[in-house]
Amino acid sequence: MSKRGRVLVAMSGGIDSTVAALMMHEQGYEVIGITMKTWDYANSGSSKKETGCCSLDSINDARSIAVHRGFHHFIVDIRQEFGDYVIDNFVDEYLAGRTPNPCVLCNTHIKWNALLKKADALDCEFIVTGHYAVINQANGRHFISRSKDLKKDQSYVLWGVSQECLARTQFPIGNMLKSEVRQLAADLGYEEFSKKAESYEICFVPDNDYRSFLRHRVDGLEEQVKGGNFVDKNGKVLGKHAGYPFYTIGQRKGLGIAFGYPAFVTKIIPETNTVVLGKLDDLIKNTMKVGGINSMKYETIPDGIESRTMIRYNSSGIMSTLSPLNANEVKVEFHANASGIAPGQSAVFYEGEDVIGGGIISRNEPFKLPEIFQKENITV
Repeated sequence: MSKRGRVLVAMSGGIDSTVAALMMHEQGYEVIGITMKTWDYANSGSSKKETGCCSLDSINDARSIAVHRGFHHFIVDIRQEFGDYVIDNFVDEYLAGRTPNPCVLCNTHIKWNALLKKADALDCEFIVTGHYAVINQANGRHFISRSKDLKKDQSYVLWGVSQECLARTQFPIGNMLKSEVRQLAADLGYEEFSKKAESYEICFVPDNDYRSFLRHRVDGLEEQVKGGNFVDKNGKVLGKHAGYPFYTIGQRKGLGIAFGYPAFVTKIIPETNTVVLGKLDDLIKNTMKVGGINSMKYETIPDGIESRTMIRYNSSGIMSTLSPLNANEVKVEFHANASGIAPGQSAVFYEGEDVIGGGIISRNEPFKLPEIFQKENITV
């Protein structure tokens, strides 16, 4: 083993994880690469060419780097765990009238648990990934802070990572700009990686059409939910819609109905297959509840702490005051109007650049992984 120690690097085949692996190798660590197969594109119902982290090309790219650099590489098949939890949750959330964030579940639970188990099996001290984020430590706690490259920062999707995982994780590119990552790849002789395009789609919805995915995944869904009512905030019927799962809070386009003014989806009521429409002002709120809390910087969310709260990825956030209601739920009071709060999405709380913690909007139950998906039960 190297004097620097042995590390397990999650390699998707993309430039960021490739550079993370190369950096650790250059620093003298014994690198073991791992690529996780989470999904078969044929199961999505999409006709789009297979791309992204689960594609054969990406797996081959990751393996080719490992072979060229002379370190071991493994492929871990977690399709069953991914499908049973991440995808089932994705479908269930839409059927419950919420808007899920599957990347949070996948990154912080399925993938990290699989990585930690494999790291233990291979006697690796650390897990290494190509995320744009920084891990800091204070008062016996590990917490995530924003990346140097604020445009690429991924701290928002990492709020659920446990203390156990954070203590054994490194983000080598967290203090780099994307341009610096590309240049380093070229300098190390991998110019083709420096020019690779990036994908921002959900990996199992390669054409970005979640409605088509739901139709393909749930037999007879369209027939079951079509013909529900559009109503205004007073309950007046405005017309018929295609089915409540096919709409999201804040949606304006694709409603199939015209009023002479911009109309937005303001509420979804799955029990009656009802979609409430309103004006932009009807989307504005000053408070919300966030459940399934994972406290990161502090052992518990401090009562009355001021936070910049982000309710969607790459937003600037809104200053707010946090008031814990219990161990798993926090009330958020915004200091300014917040628009488009979507149940099911992540809310992440920041103190300066540091992540205090996060949770799921309007989700009261504890955010706990079923037993089968705990680290000791994942097959690697």
